[in-house]
Amino acid sequence: MRCFYAQDSALHDPSFRLTHGRVAANAESPRRAELLLQGLHGIGLQTEEPPACDPALLSAVHTPRFLEFLETAWNRWQALRDPGPEVVPNTHPQKADATYPQSLVARAGWHMGDASCPIGQHSWTASRRAVDCAVAAAQAVLEGAPAAYALCRPPGHHSDADTAAGHCLLNPAAIAAQHLRGAVDRVAILDIDVHHGNGTQGIFYARADVLFVSIHADPMDYYPYYTGYAHETGSGAGVGHTVNLPLPRDSGDAVWLDAVARALMRIAAYAPQMLVLSLGLDAHEHDPLRGLAVTTPGFHAAGRAIAAARLPTTIVQEGGYLSDDLPDNLAAFLSGFLDI
Repeated sequence: MRCFYAQDSALHDPSFRLTHGRVAANAESPRRAELLLQGLHGIGLQTEEPPACDPALLSAVHTPRFLEFLETAWNRWQALRDPGPEVVPNTHPQKADATYPQSLVARAGWHMGDASCPIGQHSWTASRRAVDCAVAAAQAVLEGAPAAYALCRPPGHHSDADTAAGHCLLNPAAIAAQHLRGAVDRVAILDIDVHHGNGTQGIFYARADVLFVSIHADPMDYYPYYTGYAHETGSGAGVGHTVNLPLPRDSGDAVWLDAVARALMRIAAYAPQMLVLSLGLDAHEHDPLRGLAVTTPGFHAAGRAIAAARLPTTIVQEGGYLSDDLPDNLAAFLSGFLDI
């Protein structure tokens, strides 16, 4: 399996996060990539640096003003009076009744959905290279590889066309899916991160050419809270092309793997030519953002089940945070997928 990782990802090292009213360390640390690389190397997989993708692929998914904001926000932030080290919003609009503002502070609130995705000096470079990894993996699949893996930092599935959130800036999985759509008629996205992929859902919610299926902890009391419910099935032409499978908090292997099986049945009925897998490993029982209680053998079983669908698969890394189990969880999933 070809695997892609960009060294510039390590330049993104966010510090700010607001949790229950307290400033805390951000969970999206460069150490995550080190642990994930350990997992790859442990099963004999090596990474390659991806080429830069066509910038037009970004604007096929994200709005021009959002891309301009992400690229320029940190430099512009430095011109504010007494700026902090990262771009963090302190005000958010009610967008239904709001006018797009000129103020950078106001635009931060417009384009950043929460305080867990601060923008630092190198965040644009890192997120741009994360997209390059996902597109390179998708291109490898288009060129005949049965599967390819992209180690993306920062992750992306909470970012929609115009808004960053939840440790995410750009949305590599959505951009990879859009790239695949340039070559085939139907693409499915399966998101098994512990958090609902609200950004990816939003991007494709009104479309019938991309099926989005998400398995996640019940958002009634878990991030992102406002989306990910079973009644969300799409709008307009996309009705029936969004499938949400929220699970009770602390669900273990049996419940989670049953949801994976149901998701794969729905994907098979859609009959896509390509699959994008948003691979979150934060459903693990020891993940610090604990929402579910999947074991390492559970990830191995999921890898086998998803590979059995026999779809050309672009695997895009989403969550999975700092724990001693993270390398083993990636190795378990990919070894199950590759049947090694």
